[in-house]
Amino acid sequence: MAGVPARCRCTSPNPATRSSRTRAPGSAATRRCRSGCGWPSWPPAKLRELTFDPLPGLRDDPLADLRKAAGKPPLDGPRPLQVAEIRWRGDGGSAAVMLRAIDNKDRWIATVDPATGTLQPRHRLHDPAWINWSFNDFGWLPDERTLWYLSEESGYSHLYLLDGARRRQLTDGRWETSQVAVSPDGATFYFLCNRAAPGDYEVCAVPARGGEVRELTALDGVEDFSLSPRGDALLVRYSAAYLPPQLAQVAASGGQARTLTDTRTPEYKARRWIQPQLVQVPSQHGAGVIWGKLYRPQQLEPGRKYPIVMFVHGAGYLQNVSARYPGYFREQMFHNLLVDEGYIVLDLDYRGSEGYGRAWRTAIYRWMGQPELEDYLDGLDWLVAHQQGDRDRAGIYGGSYGGFMTYMALFKAPGVFKAGAALRPVADWSQYNHEYTSNILNTPELDPEAYKRSSPIEFAAGLKDRLLIAHGMIDDNVFFRDSVMMAQKLIELRKDNWTLAPYPLERHGFVHPDSWYDEYRRIHALFEATLKP
Repeated sequence: MAGVPARCRCTSPNPATRSSRTRAPGSAATRRCRSGCGWPSWPPAKLRELTFDPLPGLRDDPLADLRKAAGKPPLDGPRPLQVAEIRWRGDGGSAAVMLRAIDNKDRWIATVDPATGTLQPRHRLHDPAWINWSFNDFGWLPDERTLWYLSEESGYSHLYLLDGARRRQLTDGRWETSQVAVSPDGATFYFLCNRAAPGDYEVCAVPARGGEVRELTALDGVEDFSLSPRGDALLVRYSAAYLPPQLAQVAASGGQARTLTDTRTPEYKARRWIQPQLVQVPSQHGAGVIWGKLYRPQQLEPGRKYPIVMFVHGAGYLQNVSARYPGYFREQMFHNLLVDEGYIVLDLDYRGSEGYGRAWRTAIYRWMGQPELEDYLDGLDWLVAHQQGDRDRAGIYGGSYGGFMTYMALFKAPGVFKAGAALRPVADWSQYNHEYTSNILNTPELDPEAYKRSSPIEFAAGLKDRLLIAHGMIDDNVFFRDSVMMAQKLIELRKDNWTLAPYPLERHGFVHPDSWYDEYRRIHALFEATLKP
């Protein structure tokens, strides 16, 4: 580079010749090379070890009783934790950090002074079950003094501010705040809310100083949004039951949405689809109501009883009963086919599902499969009592977590469901992803009872009805070995009413049309053979 000495003294070990401190008007101090290159020359960074001792509750052991029951020694010292995220203040003078306990029971937000390496706790969220995967957003307001964060401490995810020692709650109620964005001037928060119903999502706003929450959209199925750089408009992604995600623009103050896209073909739009009805099923097990999507003919024939198919969504913590386009759009089309052929279909957001608050989410803690099965048995009773469903001709199916629940339904409630299709199912939770499972069931060495009563392979002797197992052989989520283990168990139990369909080219989510066709052909054939008169 012209004008730069052959040996730039920015790298000189002598501080006297390396740089000099200068300050431009209105700028932070920098160091400039004395050799004439003009580049900033920063002093070597000083590393400091950040101690987490100030975090409240760090030395408490929420698993002490389980540890003692399992014959394990008590916890020695602070609990191990991980740094989840860091948010630097705009001027670089401080950072906010989110930390999580490895045992999943605590989440802390603290600020760090880089100059001294000191940690100042600002908020602790404790959950005797587990801290949610979602609703952990946090950040700084433009004033670079005030922190905002989401927390489920009230039972639902809501928005809070921390201004020094002052704490304010900006949203409240039996609904969830998510996907927070801050206006450029820091005066307004924008976020998704489901105030009208758990599955009805809109963009909402609230003043940073506090005040009324306003719904800015009326699209029902908002999936996410982006705030314009000037803060005067919203780009919104929305959908509906048979409308794949589309884009619209809305003023940041609210008002009529201007549609920007419609990616549907004329043939798709011309097709007649059966609109799912959002229904509330009364729980007979103290859970209030269970939201569901009901697929049925527009008019039920008087005196006729309809065969029943119940669908179980995957992931556990996922919301499928909403006004949005479902992730299970193939299954929705399959449900149309089933209704055309004389079935009624019910899809439930069972306990453990997303969108219904903390208590609904954690109802499955230490016993996966039990509350969810109760919800499906309540759904079956409701279909029989109110939708002319035939109790003696009921089937169930689902994939991943839905496959796990199909196992539990057939093994723990034999005779209730005449047939079930378990797709890519978990058979033994001790074999599954640690990060997911340890939230809900702790660990096998500390909580063996939770794993035993939650794993379908422990109840396989209860199988009496028809079972189809379908699984991709290169599944990298629920490994194929789960279905191999279940097959061996059923062989040893001398069960003869099951089949295993392996798919050599498929992972957890199928990608080959022939595999999708084969799988749903088998499910359809199973229901036709067992549920039709």
